[in-house]
Amino acid sequence: MKTRFIEEDIAYTGEQLRAHWAYHRFGILGDSLLAFVGPCDVKLEHMKDVEDLRDGARIYSERMLHFILECFDADMERGILRQRLLIILMAEALLRRTPALRLQRRGSDLYDGAAKLTVSVASVSPVSSLVHAGINVVSRNTPVPTRGLEDYGIPAREFAQAILAAWVEEVSALRRARCKVRGCD
Repeated sequence: MKTRFIEEDIAYTGEQLRAHWAYHRFGILGDSLLAFVGPCDVKLEHMKDVEDLRDGARIYSERMLHFILECFDADMERGILRQRLLIILMAEALLRRTPALRLQRRGSDLYDGAAKLTVSVASVSPVSSLVHAGINVVSRNTPVPTRGLEDYGIPAREFAQAILAAWVEEVSALRRARCKVRGCD
């Protein structure tokens, strides 16, 4: 599993959620989790969530910390489990930094009361499972009530690096766990 924080600002449009994006753009081949900061404005032609499409939802933020995960198994259920694990790691990191936070996870999203902190989606390509998870950095001019990392005094780059490290630790522990257990008779 390769991870990288990309220093350049990248506008997330949904077009990035495709097979081999990390390889085409950054030369990172194989399972990867990339993080970058930039605006978020998902156009309908790149929206993966059919419920959002049907509802005409707008996915927009002036500044968001984005995570793009690609794992080379085209398994939707595994993709959704990875999506939720990534969101749980974000929740744990937020609660470590702001213990008084009234954080709730509802499915694959995080909320502070009625304010939404994250967006996320899992999908598959013919060769891989893909996840986009974003957490607001700023909370102004969003289509729904939101909170962002700046509201909690958390620097986006520092938060990203904590999530990338936690992801590597989780994947390593998972791979170790599957090797240390005897099979059932």
